[in-house]
Amino acid sequence: MRDFLRRFGIVVILIPALGLLLLLSDNPFTTPPGPPATAERAIVALGDSTMSGEGAGDYTPITNGQADNWCHRSPAAMIDQITAPDVPHLINLACSGAGTDRITLNTTTKGVEPQQTRQLGEVAKRFRVTAVLVAIGANDDPQFGGLINQCVQAILHPSDPGCGKQVDPQWPGRVNAMVPKVVRALHDIRKVMSDSGYSVTAYTLVLQSYAAPVAPNVVRNLQNLNGCPFRSDDLHWVQDRAVPLLDAGMRSAAEQAGVRFLDLAKAGTGHEACSGSSEWFTRLTVNWNDFQDNARYNHALQSSFHPNAKGYTAFAGCMSKFLATDQKSAACVPDGTGGLRLG
Repeated sequence: MRDFLRRFGIVVILIPALGLLLLLSDNPFTTPPGPPATAERAIVALGDSTMSGEGAGDYTPITNGQADNWCHRSPAAMIDQITAPDVPHLINLACSGAGTDRITLNTTTKGVEPQQTRQLGEVAKRFRVTAVLVAIGANDDPQFGGLINQCVQAILHPSDPGCGKQVDPQWPGRVNAMVPKVVRALHDIRKVMSDSGYSVTAYTLVLQSYAAPVAPNVVRNLQNLNGCPFRSDDLHWVQDRAVPLLDAGMRSAAEQAGVRFLDLAKAGTGHEACSGSSEWFTRLTVNWNDFQDNARYNHALQSSFHPNAKGYTAFAGCMSKFLATDQKSAACVPDGTGGLRLG
């Protein structure tokens, strides 16, 4: 009896303390909502042009200039070619031109669409997201698209140093400055998924790197404004320095964020723009209708030197293989038969 009274007294003392804890806490026993138990599965793509489908054409009208939306999402984008058992929904939230600020939470920059992480949160509550695929970073400090444009302009000034010689001293620093921004974006994706009721093991998060769109194997009669107007030394620099260093930065970001990494740096080897074989990248591409429209003029060249539909299909095949494994990292490399394998 005495033991019972002692235990009863302890309970009486603990009850008010527990009540005070509940009042002071932010309801710690509430479980995040999560998707409905019957929700269908989905894979979601986030990032920039290499994920949105830039270069593949047939862009959805709402992302092809309507209300100044130039995200250029294509139904031939990589995400739309992914093969995954029992995943009926492939959702593309990527936007051409996006930097990490379009993923990172609590940023002050505004765009024509809500931040991709905000959109991801809504998708994660409606569907059971099994994978989030990300390609981001090239539009931050590296400004890879601007670099390619600089290399195009260099051919018009043969007596000046090429773009590679001009950029090379700053290139490692630009890549290094990008890395923490990509890491933060990946952490914020994790946060949004956690807030939506997902544990880290409930889905896979993959960061992919960028494939080299051009290489020195360009057909010489296409090394001009009709195809690939690059100086030979710049083509070597893009393949041998720019893309490998950018790839190393992406790998470092994936490792720091603790996410999976798919290396695409050599995925386009032998299929670059103007290589003359089965090309997986667009050449210098001018949309002449946009070129003659003052409201669309600045986007007339937007699809140049991006993967085309064939390229996205090949990359999707490799990504599908990667998703089917439990490998932390892998590389897409030529398989010798015109396709890609995991290396």
